[in-house]
Amino acid sequence: MAGKLKLSMMIGDYEIVRALKEGVVKPKGIELVVADYPGTRAIHDKVAAGSACDINEFNGGAYVVQKHGGRDDFTAIPVFLHRRFRHGFITINKSRGIGRPADLVGRRVACRTLGAAANYWMRGHLEEDHQVPHRAITWVIESDDDASLQAPADLRIERAPRGKNVEAMLLAGEVDAMIAPNVTRMIGEGDPRVARLFPNYREIEADYHRRTGLFPIMHVTTIPTKIVARHPWVVESLVLAFEEAKQLAYRRLADPRNVPLAWFRSYWEEERALLGPDPWEYGLSELNKRNYGTLVGWVHAQVLTGARPRLEDLFPREAFELELPLPRLHEIDYKF
Repeated sequence: MAGKLKLSMMIGDYEIVRALKEGVVKPKGIELVVADYPGTRAIHDKVAAGSACDINEFNGGAYVVQKHGGRDDFTAIPVFLHRRFRHGFITINKSRGIGRPADLVGRRVACRTLGAAANYWMRGHLEEDHQVPHRAITWVIESDDDASLQAPADLRIERAPRGKNVEAMLLAGEVDAMIAPNVTRMIGEGDPRVARLFPNYREIEADYHRRTGLFPIMHVTTIPTKIVARHPWVVESLVLAFEEAKQLAYRRLADPRNVPLAWFRSYWEEERALLGPDPWEYGLSELNKRNYGTLVGWVHAQVLTGARPRLEDLFPREAFELELPLPRLHEIDYKF
């Protein structure tokens, strides 16, 4: 490892990074020291506090807020490790008379924190496609974050009583609805008191992609600004290594023998037909700039004041100079 730049890394245990974390893929000129992943909430808190590793997965919305606030010790590389469609993560209490999105106007909607990347997207979907302004809702939050602490005065924010869990508040009818980044226990267990706002969310999400081309970006990958300044080549080295690991994951997952689901191959083919051959595209292609730019726009509209952040201020120059499309491994040729 002599002569290599030693960098620590803390990212999720995704299949698309498995080869990189296990050392099968090695970024050129870099010795990676992989740290244990503490979980989504914990890593976001660590990155925000400046106590994580050199290379970190981070909430793409919180990153915008921190950079807008003047933080300059870290920057993002265009490796988007987490994406998810979000229409299926809006939950209502069935006793509150909510039958359509417009019924949320004037209601109390809970979320653990205001600034989860998923929450920006969900508020954006409601506003853009269903005419439910985010300022027409009272947002009941369980704990403060950078977003809620600096939110505009006309954004209605209410803190949940100390010790109160927002999911329990929804079940008790103390709030009308809830948005959450993950599938909640009450939805997973089919609690009869609640339901998704969009029961046919999969069809709505597919239509959203057909209309916009977007598979919403949730997270970015960060690295210290001083490392990029001293070693600008690390941007390309890391992006290409993440890309190789992702392509190896695609090769593995395309073989239905490796996934214990009966109709997995059918799901794989259906998704590729809709989303294209590389739904988790890295780099700053025009589509990715529009995708992440949409999140930046919602962060700005919902919690920031002043000028809208520019992508040029969120990614280093080297990220825009990457040759696209990124190199891919040879075409998969499995005999099923």
